[in-house]
Amino acid sequence: MDLRELRYFLEVVNLQSYTAAAEALFVTQPNVSKMIKQMEAELGAPLLVKEGRRISLTDAGRVIYQRGQEMLAMHAQMLAEVADLDQLTHGELVMGIPPLSNGLLAPLIASFHRKYPGIELKLFEKGSRTVEDELRAGTLEVGAMLLPVDDEFDTLPICRYPLQLIAPADSPWAGRTSVRLADLAQEPFIFYGEGFVLNEVVHAACVRAGFTPRIAGRSSQWDFVASMVEAGVGIALLPELFGMQLNRSRFVVLPIDSPQIWWNMVLAWRKNKYLSFAARAWLELAREALDGPGLNMAPAGPRGSPLQAP
Repeated sequence: MDLRELRYFLEVVNLQSYTAAAEALFVTQPNVSKMIKQMEAELGAPLLVKEGRRISLTDAGRVIYQRGQEMLAMHAQMLAEVADLDQLTHGELVMGIPPLSNGLLAPLIASFHRKYPGIELKLFEKGSRTVEDELRAGTLEVGAMLLPVDDEFDTLPICRYPLQLIAPADSPWAGRTSVRLADLAQEPFIFYGEGFVLNEVVHAACVRAGFTPRIAGRSSQWDFVASMVEAGVGIALLPELFGMQLNRSRFVVLPIDSPQIWWNMVLAWRKNKYLSFAARAWLELAREALDGPGLNMAPAGPRGSPLQAP
C-alpha cells in the first residue's frame, strides 16, 4: 500500500463520493474505484460499504482511515522539514481561511507574497470547524478560526467585531436604533455555510434568548447572504465589518444590544508541533501587521479594514 492509495481512500471517505474524490484528485472516477479495490485485495478485507448515497467504513476501513491520516500528516511534516533546508527560496504554505475572513487577510497575503515570492500559499477555504479538524489532522499548518478554540492550539488575535442585524430596508426594524435578539424569534434566519463555528455561536445565543432560530437559507459568502436578505429570504446576523459596507438605502443595519454577540477571529496553530520556516515567517509577518497582541477595533469607514500589512 502506498501514499497515493491512502490519499484516494481518504478523499472518498471525506467527500462521501467517488466522483467528487476523482475531481478533487484530478483523476478519473474509474481510477479511484480501481485503487480502492486494489487496496481491499491487498488487505483481504472490504474497506467501504455504500448505503444509498452514504459511504460507510467497515472495521478494517476505520483502521486504515485513522492510520492513513496519521501517515499522510507525518509525510507532510517530513516534506516540510526537508523543504526548510532551502530557507524559503521555494516551497508552499497550506493555510485554512474561512470565507468570511479572506478579505481581512488579503493585505497580509499580498505582503507575504512580496517578501517571499518563491513560497506558494495554498488556501483551504472552509469554515472554522473544518479548519480546526484539518489543523488537528496535520494537513494544515496555520488557520484562521473563530473563538473559542481548544487548549491544544496557540492563537494570534486578528479581529473582534459585534454581530449586527441585517434586514431589508422596508422591514419592521426600520427606524430602530438597536434590537434585542429575543425580538427576532419569529424571523427566518439566513445562516452561514456548513462547518462555520459562527452558526453554533448564533444558535446558542438564540437558545439562551428563548427560541430556536428558523433557518431559511445558508451561504459561505457574506455578500450573497446580504443579497438573500435584500430579496426577502430572511434576516441575517453579520459582523459589523460587513454591515458597515452595506448601502443604508437598501438595508436596515442595527446593533444587537441584548445580548451582544462577538465575531472573534484568530490565527491558530497546534501547540508543540513543528512549524515550517514558511509558517513561522507567516506568523512573524502577521504579528507585525497586527501590531502586537491584536486589535480591539472600531470601524475605520465604509471600506475600513483592521489589518494593514506592512
